[in-house]
Amino acid sequence: MVLKVILTVIHVILCIGLIAVVLLQSGKSAGLSGAIAGGAETFFGKKKGLDEFLGKITVYVAIAFAVTSVVLVIITGK
Repeated sequence: MVLKVILTVIHVILCIGLIAVVLLQSGKSAGLSGAIAGGAETFFGKKKGLDEFLGKITVYVAIAFAVTSVVLVIITGK
């Protein structure tokens, strides 16, 4: 019972963290605004290091979220 509560709290924290990390990533430029801003990004440069770091963090948090989901299903299953 205590393990289920601890895993549920960790699961909720991972859920909020996953949402936050995905929202922090820069979106892909599309449409007319992407065509206009695309030239500026190639001239001034883009923060690639931060995007790559957030991408790696997203993968790790998503894997941890999936693992806690499976473990919670196994624990609550009868």
